[in-house]
Amino acid sequence: MASRQLAAVAAGPDDYLRVYEALLRQVREPVILHWLGEAFDPQLAGYWGSADVADATATFVQLVEAHAAKVDGVKVSLLSAEHEIGLRAELPDGVRLYTGDDFHYPELIRGDGTHHSDALLGAFAAIAPAASAALAALDSGDLDRYDAEFAPTLELSRKVFEAPTFYYKTGIAFLSWLCGHQPGFTMVGGLQSARSVVHLSDVFALANEARLLPDPEAAVAKLRGLLSVAGAVR
Repeated sequence: MASRQLAAVAAGPDDYLRVYEALLRQVREPVILHWLGEAFDPQLAGYWGSADVADATATFVQLVEAHAAKVDGVKVSLLSAEHEIGLRAELPDGVRLYTGDDFHYPELIRGDGTHHSDALLGAFAAIAPAASAALAALDSGDLDRYDAEFAPTLELSRKVFEAPTFYYKTGIAFLSWLCGHQPGFTMVGGLQSARSVVHLSDVFALANEARLLPDPEAAVAKLRGLLSVAGAVR
């Protein structure tokens, strides 16, 4: 995982290379390196030693190339399809790119005929049934069905992960509660209040349109109760 502590004390790219190289020398099995962007955690700004994404990418690729045998893949969470497409073409053979792009995942996983991104992203916690169906379709070569399964989920994912993106977990927990996977909508540190009831209502509507609510009537009752407490409905 990306380290807030390293971001706070590193003076430049060499510090990142020294720390990661020390860790990679000790691992017994190939690892996944996670580049978590500033949108997800402002304390990680300037990761890899530069606020310039191109310079940071060069350092990142340098590290991966030097230790490719110890790197199964890299997860990139910068919410930039253009950057991800460029980066995955630079990776050494055998090193995967695991997308963390919750805004563009259908096209990135689908690939461009030469490269593709593997899926390892938070949005799947919100759209699991559709994601399962889409990936099954992709495995069988049914690209039309793949596109059809993912299409209605994209607007929902973009709503859940909209700025400030680091509050996306509120939407994930909210949907988990609506779908009956957890008994309540209370989060550590009161994070359930990080998003407005308007935002949560939009998340509900988009999840319903995507047919992701296993019991719509129960979900409506839960939402109504939440809105009532907030004074939004009587």
